[in-house]
Amino acid sequence: MHALRGVSFTVPRGELVALKGRSGSGKTTLLNLVGGLDAPDGGKITVDGLELAGLGESGLLELRRDRVGFIFQSFGLIPILTAAENVGVPLRLKKTDPRAREERVALLLALVGLADHAEQRPGELSGGQQQRVAIARALANRPAL
Repeated sequence: MHALRGVSFTVPRGELVALKGRSGSGKTTLLNLVGGLDAPDGGKITVDGLELAGLGESGLLELRRDRVGFIFQSFGLIPILTAAENVGVPLRLKKTDPRAREERVALLLALVGLADHAEQRPGELSGGQQQRVAIARALANRPAL
């Protein structure tokens, strides 16, 4: 089965795009390809000026850490970490200065309306609150996408 065939599109910087389609139409496959989580059988994928095929594993890790923010359907929060610690994970991976990291985490949690829940763990948050923590985490490193 071919999940995607003949797909071509460009998203201008700053553009808000919604991807929609029926179940099984390839939305998740497309997003996994663009995020470097899956590799295509053919064709070319360019994200933020980088062609993914030539990146190698370390380049793909850098792409995912620095240029693409992910919000997974299951949120992917780490249960033993607080909301603030979960948001800070990408910043720790990038070795951001601790003071700058704390400021960024506080700003993002405030932006998603969870400043008062920074010390709660995912199991202590509602589903909507967990989703907002995942959004804040996805934005932590100021990704291009």
